[in-house]
Amino acid sequence: MTLGVGGSTIEAELGRMRSMREGVARIGDDELRARVAKAQSIMRRENIAALNLDSSTSCLYFAGLRFKLTERLHGVVIPAAGDPVYVSPAFEAERLRTMMRIPGEIRCWEEHESPTALVIDVVRDLGHPSGTIAVDPSTPFFTFDGMRRAGNSYSFVNGATVTAACRMIKSPAEIALIRHAMALTLEVHKATARILREGITTTEVADFIGRAHLKLGTDAAPNVSIVLFGEPTAYPHGVPYPQTLKSGDMVLIDIGATLHGYQSDLTRSYVFGEPNARQREIWDLEKRATEAAFAAARLGATCESVDAAARAVIEAAGFGPGYAVPGLPHRTGHGVGLDVHEEPYIVKGDRTPLAPGMCFSNEPMICIYGEFGVRLEDHVYMAEDGAHWFTPPSPSVDDPFGVNAPQ
Repeated sequence: MTLGVGGSTIEAELGRMRSMREGVARIGDDELRARVAKAQSIMRRENIAALNLDSSTSCLYFAGLRFKLTERLHGVVIPAAGDPVYVSPAFEAERLRTMMRIPGEIRCWEEHESPTALVIDVVRDLGHPSGTIAVDPSTPFFTFDGMRRAGNSYSFVNGATVTAACRMIKSPAEIALIRHAMALTLEVHKATARILREGITTTEVADFIGRAHLKLGTDAAPNVSIVLFGEPTAYPHGVPYPQTLKSGDMVLIDIGATLHGYQSDLTRSYVFGEPNARQREIWDLEKRATEAAFAAARLGATCESVDAAARAVIEAAGFGPGYAVPGLPHRTGHGVGLDVHEEPYIVKGDRTPLAPGMCFSNEPMICIYGEFGVRLEDHVYMAEDGAHWFTPPSPSVDDPFGVNAPQ
């Protein structure tokens, strides 16, 4: 039997869990102000008059505000100089005042008025009768279309010019939060492996994963939860039907949640029972591919070179080429932070040089339709001395959680 798999129950695992949230601080107000200042420096360099943030994670990143995206515009305008201006439905203004962490004027719109016209009025009142407005890349088209109609004296650019340039480089406080979130989810993985038994369903396991994350202190239930047994493990994002576990099945579990807004995202693959020769072969190949990607993650190296390193190992074993299956059908990784997928991307064509503060996944999955798949996903952060793991990678197919690792 694979070490660390089976032998416990849902009730026992939940009963021993204690919150890991205590003592973990959110991003401070001083850091929020420094982010706004950095954005404004970029805006002045790029001759951008203002950055309009919609109800997205960039609003959380710069202003510390978490809004649910709806048809009602609720956001922040950051000018190239000066304090942010908050745009709010009038009936939400008092609530907004209780949430604000950076001072700024609140401009309101009533239900019969155009909020996009108000955004343009805000930019004009800031002293920019024309010029360039950067638009949050997560802005719905209907909002952008309204701004464009109301602001025909302005040009509009993708706000990623500003937002991605800031968010791609994580601060020490952000890296600490991501590390803690990853460690929490790794504990959920270990507990999940222990509850497995023949006959358990993927639905039961997914329910446990949600309860376990909340018990350990995440912001909310997991926003990533893929649980697969047997042949469906070959499908990167799963299948639309539940499975029941049997001896000899490959298990693939990809889960993640947030802690003070910052994402965890980890995948483990292992066998319920005794791995056969084919499972060992593919698991070991996947392990070598992740190690090659990690070794290629050097300061100054391009993101695409990390993808190429993992893909070369898989193709040398006779899989692929390129995205062909059997093989690796998707990119090797993605950035992580307030979004589970964000810049930079570890994929062919992304020539962004790796720099201190960048964080990304390492997950060059091997998919063999009709048999099984293996994905080992841990995340990497770049420091002044090179690449580091957020979580210890899975040691072996026989001991995927390091039960026998030296203490």
